[in-house]
Amino acid sequence: MAIADTLTLNPAAGAPAKPTEWAHVDEQGRLVLPPDVVARMGLTPGAQLRIEDATNGLRLHRPVTHLAKVYIEPTDNCNIACRTCFRNSWDIPMGRMSEATFSAFLKGLETLETKPLVYFGGIGEPLFHRRTAEWIGRVKALGARVEMITNGTLLTEKRTRELVESGLDLLWVSIDGARPESYADVRLGAELPNVLANLERFRHMRKGFYLARPELGIAFVAMKRNIGDLPALLKLAKRLGAKHFSVSNVLPVTADLQEEVLYKRTLRSLTYMPSVHVPRLSLPKMDFDELTREALFQAFNSGFSVSYAGNEWANSNDVCNYIESGSMTVAWNGDVSPCWPLMHTQSSYLHGKPRLSHSHIIGNVRDHGLGDLWLDPDYVAYRMRVQSFGFPPCTYCGGCDLSVANEEDCIGNTAPACGGCLWAQGVIQCP
Repeated sequence: MAIADTLTLNPAAGAPAKPTEWAHVDEQGRLVLPPDVVARMGLTPGAQLRIEDATNGLRLHRPVTHLAKVYIEPTDNCNIACRTCFRNSWDIPMGRMSEATFSAFLKGLETLETKPLVYFGGIGEPLFHRRTAEWIGRVKALGARVEMITNGTLLTEKRTRELVESGLDLLWVSIDGARPESYADVRLGAELPNVLANLERFRHMRKGFYLARPELGIAFVAMKRNIGDLPALLKLAKRLGAKHFSVSNVLPVTADLQEEVLYKRTLRSLTYMPSVHVPRLSLPKMDFDELTREALFQAFNSGFSVSYAGNEWANSNDVCNYIESGSMTVAWNGDVSPCWPLMHTQSSYLHGKPRLSHSHIIGNVRDHGLGDLWLDPDYVAYRMRVQSFGFPPCTYCGGCDLSVANEEDCIGNTAPACGGCLWAQGVIQCP
């Protein structure tokens, strides 16, 4: 049996585990990757990969020509009001995706030889659009993996049945508190007991047992007012059968949210220099308890490039996860943008000053196919620029007037200038 065909078992679950994959060097000294890796990474003849040294290995970045994930926004409207929502800092029309726009998107998706993951979610609540479950089923029929995010308030028995029957692979639910009062303090107009009841019903209506579908993920936005709920929420997520848990910091879209951020010292300690020029600290695995907690906190915030049990600990402060994941976004009106932050014009606060982020539109799915939009020369050049991160360190500098918008920066980049983006610094993240 070939190495790539070897099957191992996960003793905890009794389910097949991912087999070990091996690359080899041929007689010409070229690195040859397994076919499955080549397909996953979208490696075609002529594709270029950014290579970085990592502890005990190399890091290969996905080619910027490989489309692997598409966010699609059924609507930018919502049934509740959250303190953290982008809509608190904008004044733009609300809308819902039309059947014509979705059909144009689906037609473009159909033409792609390798189907990307399709993620239903944007600024609004996907279930606030009555056709979302139907559209998920139509995307699944093309062979794509599909995920969706929801606030969980509209996850009725009927909607749950529709989502299960649609073939949805993963349902993300945003929960920003483990107690009814802390949850309602962030998600205004929603009640945690109702959401948890919806998730209990969802859990029992899913198909399968160990491999139940859709899988469940919990997304948590961390702030001073709710960070104490995180341990309890992790336990709650396990009880609900969640297999995924994503934590993000809050983006201060209003002035008062500036006092809620948990990364003021983090921004000051970010380094723009490559990690090779930064002192390195290697830590082993150890108990994280009353005895070690403060020492480890100090170590992680020491200004060193930290490796933990042989793995890098957030040494890359210049990597955009949207570019790394090969993703693009489609707004409710069909406009295509590189990421959520550039989908709609919105404002937030950086270093105590308002910062306006203008939307950046590549084109529209009603006018061009997904493949054509993805490989638009200007868009490819933009992704290459972001992956090499030729931007100034606005996130921890912040003293220049140019940092108050994403229109230009101090080294000559024009819109969209990403130097002040907290997503690219690993401070804010989306599922």
